[in-house]
Amino acid sequence: MHPRDPRRVPPAELPHYPGRIDVRTPAEFAEDHVPGAINCPVLGNDERAEVGTLHASSPFEARKLGAALISRNIAGIVERFRGQPREWAPLIYCWRGGQRSRALAHVMNEIGWHAVQLEGGYRAYRRHVIAELARVPAMFEYRVICGLTGSGKSRLVDALAAEGAQALDLEGLAKHRGSLLGDLPGSPQPSQKRFDSLLLDALLRFDPARPVYVESESKRIGRLQVPDALLERMRAAECARVELPREARIALLEDEYRHFLADIALLRLRLDPLAPMLGRELLARWAALAEAGDFDTLVGELLDRHYDPMYERSIRGNFPAIERAIPVAPRGTDPEAYRAVALRLIADVEGKR
Repeated sequence: MHPRDPRRVPPAELPHYPGRIDVRTPAEFAEDHVPGAINCPVLGNDERAEVGTLHASSPFEARKLGAALISRNIAGIVERFRGQPREWAPLIYCWRGGQRSRALAHVMNEIGWHAVQLEGGYRAYRRHVIAELARVPAMFEYRVICGLTGSGKSRLVDALAAEGAQALDLEGLAKHRGSLLGDLPGSPQPSQKRFDSLLLDALLRFDPARPVYVESESKRIGRLQVPDALLERMRAAECARVELPREARIALLEDEYRHFLADIALLRLRLDPLAPMLGRELLARWAALAEAGDFDTLVGELLDRHYDPMYERSIRGNFPAIERAIPVAPRGTDPEAYRAVALRLIADVEGKR
């Protein structure tokens, strides 16, 4: 290591460096990045592709082109941070902790800031996330929020968080409600890498001395997977079961899934995978109910024929503590009803500790 090279720090030291700069391309950054990092690419998407293509025929020419592009881009990055004080100590990283991050860190140190380079870059950070997700979930005691589809489990998790409880919103992180119709309009799911980063960041913000409330989930939330270590701890946890009358569940589901009720073609497409289990005749009936606007009957039959039987099998097979779950019954589906339930649950669970 050259004596003037930036100091390198391992991913475990990230908490000591709140100022984080990701110099990778916008495309790399979008797939995943260190939480709290801002994207200041020293090579744009097209520029990196151009340098990579040239490298295949002439590494020397590629290095010259890359150096020229990086130098111009670093000038803009430095201008962006001119207001930072002398004691500023940003952590800078690229893909492998190589030339892209070293170039910017070197310039910043020459200016007088105390920039450091993430050792091993994003690749090392990703390995760190995987290792931590196998370790960190075991630090906490969980309380799993169970309940039939439409009982408002996610609303209760939100209410718990609003009242100061430690609530892990897996569906919020995954941008998916975790069911066949779980896609959120206008909110595509993140990559698995991004989900993992967000999940670890959320866990590390919790106090191990207090319980963590989390909604019952299967292994997959949409196309994303919940880490095995977290799932194992959740399935061994005590439960609270949300109980809501069937009519209220139907109304709640119609409120939360109104985008499907407004797009019958999309609803039919999403329900099509149920054909092998339930038959085309039943799916045709549901399509006719949707076309007729009879959503109460449609949602009720979806619950009776698919969601409720599936959920009961899954919850009893995966969460054995459901048999002794604390029952909680909101007096309605409005926020105040779930706030009242959240306060009672916090008092019941945390008051006994």
